[in-house]
Amino acid sequence: MQPLDPVTALRNLLVTLLLAGALSACGSLFGKEIARLPVNAISTPGREVEEEATLQLQKDDEVALWSEMDMAYEGETPLRFQVQVLQNGTPYQQFELDPTAKNVTVGEVRTSIQGKTTWRFTGKNGALTIPAPGQYTFKARLVAAANPTLRIKKAELVLKK
Repeated sequence: MQPLDPVTALRNLLVTLLLAGALSACGSLFGKEIARLPVNAISTPGREVEEEATLQLQKDDEVALWSEMDMAYEGETPLRFQVQVLQNGTPYQQFELDPTAKNVTVGEVRTSIQGKTTWRFTGKNGALTIPAPGQYTFKARLVAAANPTLRIKKAELVLKK
């Protein structure tokens, strides 16, 4: 094997550095995952499906809320993650988010044929700024309008920083 000429070696080095920089920028663009709540089922009366994660966070930390979904249904299926946040064990905030209402989307594939839809995606749904240092517990469950055709393969709330 012959050694590379200096120009080719320099070009290869620059390409490697550019690729490494681009890949590390993805982490800063999308954030680093700090917790995952694999709900993966609809909560119904008599069958609550709730997941939780507890994190030590600092004042002004921004926790991005992402949803990772894979589902199939016919017609319409309004979905909501109901999220409760506890600060040091005390209720702090409660809200709902629509996993399909996203401001950043990654890897989305949606197919609709004759009213039957299959849809998978990862999407950023919002963010929460932490008001004070402490231990924060995020609890989530998924609720939906009645639709017997709804099949949830994956429904996860992902927290990123």
